[in-house]
Amino acid sequence: MRPMRLDLAGFTVFRDETTIDFTDADFFALVGPTGSGKSTVLDAICFALYGTVPRWGGTRGLGNALAPSATEARVRLVFESAGARYVATRVVRRDGRGNVKTANAGLQLMPDGFDVTKLDTGLSPEDLGEVVAGTPGEMDEAVLAAVGLPYEQFTSCVVLPQGQFADFLHARPATRQQILVNLLGLGVYEQVQQRATGRAAQAEAKLEAVDQLLAGLADTDDATLERATEQVERMTELATAVTAAVPELETARATAREVTQALAALDAELSVLDAVRAPDGTAELTQAVAAARAAADAAVDAVSLAEEREEKLRGELTALGDESTLRLQLRSYADREQLAGQAEALRAAVQAAGAEHDAAVAALAQATAAAERAEAELAAAFQAHEEAKTADQAAALRAHLSDGDACPVCEQVVARVPAVPAGSAVARAVAAGKSARAASEAAKRLVAERDAAARDLDRVLVRTRAEHDGVQARLSGLDELLADAASAQTLRERLDEHTRLRAALDEAATAVRAGRDAARRARGTVDAAQDRLRTAWRHFDGTRDGLARFGPPAADRDDLAAAWATLAKWAQEQARQRRSQRDGLAASVADAEAATRAVAARIDGIFADAGLPAPDDPVRAATVAVERAEAELRRLVERREQAAELREQRAEHERQAQVARALAGHLRANNFERWLLAEALDLLVDGASGILRELSGGQYDLIHDKGEFFVVDHHDAGLRRGVRTLSGGETFQASLALALALSEQLAGLSTTAASLESIVLDEGFGTLDAATLDTVAATLENLAARGDRMVGVVTHVPALAERIPVRFEVRKDARSARVERTGR
Repeated sequence: MRPMRLDLAGFTVFRDETTIDFTDADFFALVGPTGSGKSTVLDAICFALYGTVPRWGGTRGLGNALAPSATEARVRLVFESAGARYVATRVVRRDGRGNVKTANAGLQLMPDGFDVTKLDTGLSPEDLGEVVAGTPGEMDEAVLAAVGLPYEQFTSCVVLPQGQFADFLHARPATRQQILVNLLGLGVYEQVQQRATGRAAQAEAKLEAVDQLLAGLADTDDATLERATEQVERMTELATAVTAAVPELETARATAREVTQALAALDAELSVLDAVRAPDGTAELTQAVAAARAAADAAVDAVSLAEEREEKLRGELTALGDESTLRLQLRSYADREQLAGQAEALRAAVQAAGAEHDAAVAALAQATAAAERAEAELAAAFQAHEEAKTADQAAALRAHLSDGDACPVCEQVVARVPAVPAGSAVARAVAAGKSARAASEAAKRLVAERDAAARDLDRVLVRTRAEHDGVQARLSGLDELLADAASAQTLRERLDEHTRLRAALDEAATAVRAGRDAARRARGTVDAAQDRLRTAWRHFDGTRDGLARFGPPAADRDDLAAAWATLAKWAQEQARQRRSQRDGLAASVADAEAATRAVAARIDGIFADAGLPAPDDPVRAATVAVERAEAELRRLVERREQAAELREQRAEHERQAQVARALAGHLRANNFERWLLAEALDLLVDGASGILRELSGGQYDLIHDKGEFFVVDHHDAGLRRGVRTLSGGETFQASLALALALSEQLAGLSTTAASLESIVLDEGFGTLDAATLDTVAATLENLAARGDRMVGVVTHVPALAERIPVRFEVRKDARSARVERTGR
């Protein structure tokens, strides 16, 4: 098995998706700090194939596969084995209850020439090749067939777990013997011994079962066979006699059936003919149809008279004119009288509003003239004030001063302003000006009030005139409408006549509807009567058609009662003729039945002589009797043959039980297992010695004596040394030689075609000194140089990693581990 590509996601420390490509990595190292996840890469390879990991203690603890807080882990391994390329996939999920289960597991055989890089394009599982295993239960057998090794041997030959590398070399003989038993699968011989014991018990159980079956076949002697043969002969003679008598019985039965059928047919014809009679009420049906037709004709005439009266009234109503037009004209007369009164009232209102408006205009003119006079008096007062100020400047200035103000002439402060003389012209002018201003403002207010009143009256006058003009227009329209109309009295008379004719027309329409309803009911009565008549004729025709084979007479299609009378009379005559024939036919039936019973009694006697009950079907009963006798004879012959076969089987089971008991007895001896272990150890040491000689450059051979391992140092005159005296590098070489030899021996002892195309060593090299480390590195280089398998090591020692051409550097951060390829 040679890994090609490994894809991880959510697997232990590899939370994120990670891909490792081993395609051209013939000699590689997984490097990185302790705890970074180097050994996890090997765990993933084991998990993809076998669903478990050596470090999990041999248990299938799926919970160990999930990264912390992850709910799913996916591992996919592409590998080559024996020239074929496979892809193994496993998916583990945690459900809502915290249980971890395998959600998917499969193994597929990839097509030749498949490009592994296409896996990055998101191919579906169906695109990867032929499905070899599709469920977890199918994986163990499929992987064993593909890889050639079970899980225990795979972890001893291909992936060598850390810490167990030199255990086999330094173990005590008893411990090494147990390791060989486990690794080489020698425990299978104990299983063989157990199976042999089980097979012996099974064979003895089968032997007992065969003896029981033989005891049940004791009645297969020659006398029983002779009696069965004689019974076949007797039943054959019975069948021959029955076969000869049955045709006579069939003839008698056929004759009896024919005359019985003829009698039954005659009785059936009599039954049909006796049943021919006219139904009750046949004569009344024709009368009912005629009466219904007369009533329908009368209803139609009544409808015609009612329709004529309705049409006449409708014409008279049309001649009076349209009722709505008459009512409109009459209403127009009333509207005109009302509008004439409104027009007269509006004319009076217009005249009153005009008089009030004229009075308001005159008052406004007077107020305007008074205001103009007040303005003139105010101007004269202002002029007088100006003249007084000119005449008396000091008094004028004094009027604007207050105590403490500066004099505008001398700019001195005036402590007290002298009073203006009482007789001053300025004072009189000011008083006159105030009086004139008050009179002017009062005159202006009066003008504004009278102007507003005049405007209001003008609007009232305009609105009243507009209403008057509207009423006058409507009056003119009504006059035009009524120009050609009749008088109001005439219109009222026409409307009264219109009402009378409308009521008469409604009565006529009601009469028409009632007449039509009566006509429909009359037609329904006619249809019902005709339906009953047609049904009666169909009944007659059905009865006559049922007598067609007797040749009934023709029927009068105009008179149903006469047709029934004719048919009934004819049927009675036909029945009388057939009754005269019945007595002779009944006697023939009795004779035929007597002949049949006689033949049947003779056949029953044949069966009674043979000791068999009287059958319903003699031929079948005879045939069954022969078949049973022959079947009993065949069964006896088969039981004799079965007894012979059972005796042969008994001999074979007895032989198998003896062989199985002997094999189980031989395998109980411990000497056999010790001999196998000694042979296996000789082969193992011989193979490991050749490999060690190659790895050490011809310096060492490996031998064993009484279960202990020794090395022969050819550089020291063939000195034999215990393996515990070897240095670290020499121990590594010897352990590696044993591991490789053990791999080859396991492949030879495997029952499958194991393909050991790779070996990966997960061993701690950090404790080795520089010289030993150099020896280990050289040993690994020599192993890789052999070119017969991929070689991989897991180490965190830089000095060793630098000598390996391809390195996969594993690093881990707070979230996930990652792998990066370095080197060439």
